[in-house]
Amino acid sequence: MSKNTHSFQAEVAQLLHLVTHSLYSNKEIFLRELISNASDACDKLRFEALDNAALYEDAPNLEVRVAFDKKARTLTITDNGIGLSQQEAIDHLGTIAKSGTREFMSRLSGDQKADAQLIGQFGVGFYSGFIVADRIVVESRRAGLPADQGVRWSSTGTGDFEVETITRDKRGTSVILHLREDADEFLNGWKLKQVISKYSDHISLPILMEKEEWKEGEDDKGGEMVATGEWEPVNKASALWTRTKKDVTEEQYVEFYKSISHDYEAPLAWSHNRVEGSTEYTQLLYIPAKAPMDLWSRDNKGGLKLYVKRVFIMDEAEALLPSYLRFVKGVIDSADLPLNVSRELLQESRDVKAIREGSTKRVLSMLEDLAKKAAASAAPAAESQAADGVTDVVDKKEGEPADADAAKASEDAGKYAKFYAEFGSVLKEGLGEDFANRDRIAKLLRFASTTSDAATVSLADYKARMKDGQEAIYYITADTLAAAKNSPQLEVFKKKGIEVLLMTDRVDEWALSYLTEFDGTPLQSVAKGAVDLGKLQDETEKKAAEEAAEAFKPVLEKLKASLKDKAEDVRVTTRLVDSPACLVVQEHGMSTQLARMLKQAGQKAPEVKPVLEVNAEHPLVKKLERDEAHFDDLANILFDQALLAEGGLPEDPAAYVRRVNALLV
Repeated sequence: MSKNTHSFQAEVAQLLHLVTHSLYSNKEIFLRELISNASDACDKLRFEALDNAALYEDAPNLEVRVAFDKKARTLTITDNGIGLSQQEAIDHLGTIAKSGTREFMSRLSGDQKADAQLIGQFGVGFYSGFIVADRIVVESRRAGLPADQGVRWSSTGTGDFEVETITRDKRGTSVILHLREDADEFLNGWKLKQVISKYSDHISLPILMEKEEWKEGEDDKGGEMVATGEWEPVNKASALWTRTKKDVTEEQYVEFYKSISHDYEAPLAWSHNRVEGSTEYTQLLYIPAKAPMDLWSRDNKGGLKLYVKRVFIMDEAEALLPSYLRFVKGVIDSADLPLNVSRELLQESRDVKAIREGSTKRVLSMLEDLAKKAAASAAPAAESQAADGVTDVVDKKEGEPADADAAKASEDAGKYAKFYAEFGSVLKEGLGEDFANRDRIAKLLRFASTTSDAATVSLADYKARMKDGQEAIYYITADTLAAAKNSPQLEVFKKKGIEVLLMTDRVDEWALSYLTEFDGTPLQSVAKGAVDLGKLQDETEKKAAEEAAEAFKPVLEKLKASLKDKAEDVRVTTRLVDSPACLVVQEHGMSTQLARMLKQAGQKAPEVKPVLEVNAEHPLVKKLERDEAHFDDLANILFDQALLAEGGLPEDPAAYVRRVNALLV
């Protein structure tokens, strides 16, 4: 046998150290890479054998075998795929980022390219073996070559490699890793099965390992697991998402969700689709029923599981969905998604953007379907059937009893409410993050209002109930539902029977800054700017307000002087009915609530000087005109009480208490 020594391609010597020590974030990735290469070799044989069936020789069943030898400290990955000739071993194992697969693909044209879609295009995965091995030996024979034209390639991953001719009866390739001292964990059958299950469970051909059984030691002194010589598959070899929807049961969809999400509850909804076009991929997306504990944690990583040709690549591919949909679970499987050389970080590209946009639209469609079913169930039965008749026909199973329809409708009705209670706050982030889908997101939002304590009112519902002459959708933000419901700023709206949306999520103030109108109707905060009810306020009321403001002008001037350090302005208002005063901000100013939230979060916030609005008809306000001696105390009490009413605290609580006590005495 002849043995020759070759030097690695120049850039290989420079990059090997980087590949083996820095490129991968965890050791076990090497097994994924080598099994993927073995699978690629089998796919390549399958394709070439379409024109030359003799390449199968006497072994038509393609497979990958993983074996380990504790005494020899070796781990071997063997496939019966296309194999390598000696020249191919020199060319492809001595050159980084030039795999035989890439060269093979370059020779294809026309319809052959579509048929070869399962063939990998990764170039440096082989070298990841040096993460755990201080020496790698590759023994191979190309399908169709005689047994005496096998090749053995070996290297310690430094500057050169050796190649010699060997006799190999079976076609295919064996990659033999001589493990480092710190890689003992990969001489354990349980550990190897765990890694294979995690990364390569859905490889489409069987991955086999020898069965093991416990053997007692002599004289009852310990024991060990020993191979039985019988081989068994350790992967499922069937990716659920690659099957057609009609071949997957509801129970299978639910169990798959639980396996990838570690959730004990069934999902609210899912969508399984094959997307074709310039970017082709399969998506299986789930809407969970329960929010995870770390949904709002800064360290929380959302995202989908990414597979490329059923080979696991990433657990949390955040680039495939926007942040506001981070609660979605599922799988994306692409045949040609561009990755960096370690397969661990997605590169921003046209394909990534297309998948993100397609997946986002699919999730929003699922939510819209849930919302429609909830709305239909709230309508009369006939109206529900007319609105959702097509869905009913598709979902109803033959022979299902009539009352099952009612039970299913009731269950569907509660799903969107359940979703919104868990994830509504996150969904609102999309108003500021996803301009392209802002209108769709706005239609999915639900709020409490002065007519409903539950968050069930959509913007469309509100608009349908608007009074004649009403020109805006009114809302108020507050820390709690009780604070919102009892805010003095709502008094005139309650008096006139005008519905106001009550927004109590911390994200509302920020999110609503990106939603200024809905379906052509502006959104107006009742706590910003002077109240203007337009056509809803008659001329008599307007005239009375103007006269009151004029008559109260001297007192207003004194209030402005007394509160010059606290209030930007003081004015008479018509929005108050029972309360003496309230605080508002200018039309486009930052609300006092948002300023408080920013400060609580440790962020810088501008000093907000609110406007004090007073009810000139209130007895406490009228007292200002008569009690010169206590004017400053009364003015400050009015301001601090208005601040307390909206959830704030006086700058000097002790001074507030002292002033109130003095007046009480």
